[in-house]
Amino acid sequence: MNACGSDSSGGKDKPVDPPVEPTGEITTYVTTNNRSSDFEKQTIKFNSETSMSPLTITLDPTVRYQTMDGFGAAITGSSSFNLLQMKAEDRNKFLKETFSETEGMGQSYIRIAIGCSDFSLSEYTCCDKPGIENFALQEEENKYVIPILKEILNINPNIKILGSPWTCPRWMKVNNLTDLKPFESWTSGQLNPAYYQDYATYFVKWINAMKENGISVYAITPQNEPLNRGNSASLYMSWQEQQTFIKDALGPKLKDAGLNTKIYLFDHNYNYDNMTDQNDYPIRIYEDPTASSFVAGAAYHNYGGDKDELLDIYNKQPDKELIFTETSIGTWNDGRNLSVRLIDDMEQVALGTINNWCKAVIVWNLMLDSERGPNREGGCQTCYGAVDIDRSDFKTITRNSHYYIIGHLSSVVKSGATRIGTRGYTDGVVYSAFENTDGSYAFVILNKSGEAKKIVVNDGNQNFTYNTPAKSVASFRWKK
Repeated sequence: MNACGSDSSGGKDKPVDPPVEPTGEITTYVTTNNRSSDFEKQTIKFNSETSMSPLTITLDPTVRYQTMDGFGAAITGSSSFNLLQMKAEDRNKFLKETFSETEGMGQSYIRIAIGCSDFSLSEYTCCDKPGIENFALQEEENKYVIPILKEILNINPNIKILGSPWTCPRWMKVNNLTDLKPFESWTSGQLNPAYYQDYATYFVKWINAMKENGISVYAITPQNEPLNRGNSASLYMSWQEQQTFIKDALGPKLKDAGLNTKIYLFDHNYNYDNMTDQNDYPIRIYEDPTASSFVAGAAYHNYGGDKDELLDIYNKQPDKELIFTETSIGTWNDGRNLSVRLIDDMEQVALGTINNWCKAVIVWNLMLDSERGPNREGGCQTCYGAVDIDRSDFKTITRNSHYYIIGHLSSVVKSGATRIGTRGYTDGVVYSAFENTDGSYAFVILNKSGEAKKIVVNDGNQNFTYNTPAKSVASFRWKK
């Protein structure tokens, strides 16, 4: 059960109203941290006169920042398993509420594992028998992940998909790069340079196998959390190794295969797991012009360090992209307590990464069950999902902070939108503004304070007033 608020629904089975095209009015969604408003859709009107309110926030579309790719969550083996335990009509309803651009939040980006993750039903890769010719998608993809992805793509065919491996096949591993002794373990080890070409072929085969199933892979990372040796499935990959692997194998193999799948570096924490020699991991790879030529940008997680690292990396390499690819809630951070998490996660994860140049925001498991699973020993056994489904009926859903923070972005900020400038009132509020490609503006605001704020939003031609509730998130979309 959710630990917050007096709302007897607990955020369960709350229907999500579809976004509508703004036509002379402002479409609004609001969520309060006590669920008195639970992604509630409202329609408000423009003011008939200009406003001199000191709480005015003005949009400046002449100031242009990054173009947005999308917002979403990970469809892990565990999430797929849970979704497939639901009745078809219940699952379809939830997926529409989450992914539909006309009947729901319009979530627009999905992360999946290449092989297993720490939220898979077992440990495996797509080539566990030695020899790259033995590559094949496995039961978890064929029985769980791909069927769910197909259902989602049927609802929203514009979804972007990012793939990340947790480990290479064990026969490609060595204990270290000096001894080069075989390392038959799911956990830790390093990629044997003798298998760089085969492993690059592994990525090509995986992308093509997904394509054969009707699933286009937009981007990949070469390794999930390359500095984390301790995950249940993991592989250590220093920046030096990743640079060589991309330069000599992965980049050329993708190019030769005619694939335009983006490569994002790193995919790990802001603080580089306190490994001084790995600081500025992406920047070190960019220093090699050949490796850099194959790379779109870098991906980050927030399990260590501060989001200010994003701005530092952007300033050092402004021509490369940034995306945020993983964050979790769990027992360690009071993850089901919306009264705390909605505010913190909106500030640090959602708006915090966007306002530091991230083009995408992706959270971890879309759906776990009420016992935080399925999970495995050695992986995270204390994580909650963006939503949690009751194992007793596989119907009752509790929506957690990560579901709301993504939905408040995806419902109004569409793929291809450009983040634009803002100025004005900032006391107790955090916000970001966007210009969508369809000629609409989007504005997302967090009111951190314990009192309502009657803000005025001015786009230069028209303005509207909104009484933003205390401890709430509100999203707006309107035509210019």
